[in-house]
Amino acid sequence: MGDNVDFEALRQRAVHSLSEHLESMCVGAVTVDHNARIAWMDDKYKALVGFKGDPRGKPVEDVLPKSLLRHVIETGQPMPLDIMEFGDRSFVVTRLPLCGPDGAVIGAIGFVLFDRAEYLRPLVKKYEQLQEELVRAQQELAHERRAKYSFSQFLGASESVREIKRLGRRAAQMDSTVLLLGETGTGKELLAQAIHNAGPRANRPFVGVNVAAIPETLLEAEFFGVAPGAFTGADRRHREGKFQLANGGTLFLDEIGDMSLPLQAKLLRVLQEREIEPLGSNKVTRVDVRIIAATSRDLLGLVKDKQFRADLYYRLNVIPITLPPLRDRPEDVESIADRILEQLAIQQGTPPRELLESAVQVLREYEWPGNVRELYNTLERVVALTDAPILTAPRIRSVLPGVHHHPAGASALAAHPGTRPLQEVLSAAERMAIAAALEEAGGVKARAAKLLGISRASLYERMMSLGLGASPQ
Repeated sequence: MGDNVDFEALRQRAVHSLSEHLESMCVGAVTVDHNARIAWMDDKYKALVGFKGDPRGKPVEDVLPKSLLRHVIETGQPMPLDIMEFGDRSFVVTRLPLCGPDGAVIGAIGFVLFDRAEYLRPLVKKYEQLQEELVRAQQELAHERRAKYSFSQFLGASESVREIKRLGRRAAQMDSTVLLLGETGTGKELLAQAIHNAGPRANRPFVGVNVAAIPETLLEAEFFGVAPGAFTGADRRHREGKFQLANGGTLFLDEIGDMSLPLQAKLLRVLQEREIEPLGSNKVTRVDVRIIAATSRDLLGLVKDKQFRADLYYRLNVIPITLPPLRDRPEDVESIADRILEQLAIQQGTPPRELLESAVQVLREYEWPGNVRELYNTLERVVALTDAPILTAPRIRSVLPGVHHHPAGASALAAHPGTRPLQEVLSAAERMAIAAALEEAGGVKARAAKLLGISRASLYERMMSLGLGASPQ
């Protein structure tokens, strides 16, 4: 197999060569025995510290008062890089234990790498820069975990909304578990964030997890974290779970009714003991988390059917708040729709669209099985399909499932059956005619005026009179 190589001799030569190189590169070297008495100090070190005579046999602290070579001997651990004070000077040093054939520490050796700490300035600057970037990243991550919504963004002036806000503000001042009940799209997460933001934990993390959106096999790891190497292919680093990420703040558990019975038992234990145990670990970690849970399912019915633990239900159902569906508060539809149109306009960089009263009436009469989320989707679709600045009832009907489209020229009485004052009927008809002309003209008022057979000035005047927000183009 080629020439024989004496690997041990090569190793010994490498160690000796390393020692020689270190001694030549550094500005001082010293060796101490197992009692931290100086066995040898080179001339460069003696000149550096101004020591005259023979230091052998002296305790190292007699010559180098701030030396930590004794600590290296006691611990057996190296100190690769440190700054040692000597009078009014600072030395950059490295300290290594010396071991005998049996592995026992028999002494230590120290090198002065630089006689001025300023030589480390580039390294320190790089370290500080990395620290600043880490702090900035942590701050950005913390900001991402902050709740974004407040009670002012839960729109509506109906009695049911006022009661929800009253209960929510009261819950915010407590630390009890809150259970939000209601159909999908009613704003449960918005309310959860508002409760968090109005309470004493507002400056701490708000972490949300949708139980229904995570595979059952991964939920436990998502909740409690994973210890390093907990299973084959697992990360060698510790992975924090949602409880640890939310520590000190709020954990929002959405669609809690979809959680399996085995995981319900583990969640109950966490809520009772305030302790978690990451997967693959036997170490218990204390957590301080405020729980807000939400579900669109009938939890009490699930309890009766043995699909949800009764003890967990009672643990969660401390402050229950039921959010009504949008169809039960039609008086709030207009304000919510206006806010949605404002948001869409900001996103697209265009003026906000306006809704005719007849269009608002169509929105009020629709059932909204998807609630506010469906309303947002509907208005986004309407805005995407037309450039008209004013949204009419036919335009709204055209995108609503199961709602018949009425011709643009339909009488206002068809939209509002029953006898009404003549002026009101005429105003409604005029508004619809102007809206239809504007839609056909692509929002260009000069073209709309021509279609209506009136002057542009008259169109502006009629739009202002009817509250359609005219502005010259």
